[in-house]
Amino acid sequence: MSVLITGGAGYIGSHTAWEFVEQDEQIVIIDNLVTGFDWAMPPNATFVLGNIGDRALVEHTLRQYDIDTIVHFAGSVVVPESIQKPLKYYDNNTGCTRHLLESAVRCGIDQFIFSSTAAVYRAPQTLEPVNENAPLEPASPYGMSKLMSEMMIRDVCAAHGMRHVILRYFNVAGADPQGRTGLSTRGATHVMKLACEAAVGKRDHFEVYGTDYDTPDGSAIRDFIHVTDLATAHYDALNFLRSGGNKFTGNVGYGKGHSVFDIINAVKQVSGCDFEVRLEPRRTGDIAAIVADPSHMQHRLKWAPIHTELEQIVEHALAWERKTLAMDEHHEPAPLAPEFDNLMDKITLI
Repeated sequence: MSVLITGGAGYIGSHTAWEFVEQDEQIVIIDNLVTGFDWAMPPNATFVLGNIGDRALVEHTLRQYDIDTIVHFAGSVVVPESIQKPLKYYDNNTGCTRHLLESAVRCGIDQFIFSSTAAVYRAPQTLEPVNENAPLEPASPYGMSKLMSEMMIRDVCAAHGMRHVILRYFNVAGADPQGRTGLSTRGATHVMKLACEAAVGKRDHFEVYGTDYDTPDGSAIRDFIHVTDLATAHYDALNFLRSGGNKFTGNVGYGKGHSVFDIINAVKQVSGCDFEVRLEPRRTGDIAAIVADPSHMQHRLKWAPIHTELEQIVEHALAWERKTLAMDEHHEPAPLAPEFDNLMDKITLI
C-alpha cells in the first residue's frame, strides 16, 4: 500500500515526504507546483502533476497506486492574503478538500491525515497554553477555511467509516537539517524566514507588524516549531491510524512562546549579522499571542520532538537561506544534487 501526499512539493509537505521515504514508505505526491518545487521532493517519490480538485485525476491516482492513506497539505496559507481574497481560500482550501474527501470515499480510502492550524482558535486572552478544547473562532478566512475542512472531515469519516487525524500546527519554521529542502515559496510571510533573509542580505530590512500588543515587549508571541519535528508528527499520526486508532485532533507545538523581537535577536545572534528593523502598524487578522498545549499529542501519539531550542531552529533556517543565495532573480533555487537532474522523468501526467 502507498501513501498519497497532497502538496508534497511545498514547504511542510516536502519535509514530510522525506520523512516518510526515510521510514521506507511508498509515497505518491500530487502537486500543481504553483507554490511548490519539483526539486524539493524525494527523487524516488512518484509525482503526479495536477490539482486535488480534479476528481478524475485524484481517483485515477488513488486506484493506480493502491493508496490506503491520504496526507493532505495542499492549500493556501497566507493570513493577510486570505482577508483580501477570501473566496480563493474557501475554494482552494475548503472546496478542494471537499472534492478530495469525495474521491477518498469513492475509492474506499480508510485513513486521512489533515494539515490544520492554530488559526482555528479564538484569540487567547492570556499567555496560557491553548489545548484542543479551547473555543474555535477563527480571526481570518484562512483559519475559517481550515475549520470548515475539519468539520467536513469529521462528518465524512463518521458517515463512511474513514479514520482520521487532524493536526493543528502552530508557527512552523526552520529547514531540513540535511539541507535537502526548506521554505522557498515566493511571497512567504513567515517571520523567521523574513528575518533570516534580512540577515543574509536577501532583503534590506525586516518589518515588525505591531509593537503595542499586550505582551512583555509589545510584539506578537507565537509558538515556533521546527518543520522536521512537524514531519515526524505526521509519521506518528500514520502509525496511530495503522495501529487501529480511530480519530484524533491534536496541537503540534512546543508549549513555549517567542516574540517577534525574540526572533530578531536570535537571528542576529546566530548569524552574527545586523539588519535594519522597521516598526509597522498591526495587520488585520493577527492576534497578540498564542502558545500550544501539546500534551495530548505527546501522550496519545507518542510524539517526541527533538529540535525544540529556538537557536537550533534559527540555525537551520539560516543555513537554508545561505544555501539558496545562488538563486535567479525570482529566488528559485537550482537543483540541490545530481539525483534531481532526472526528476522530471518521474512525473506522471494523467
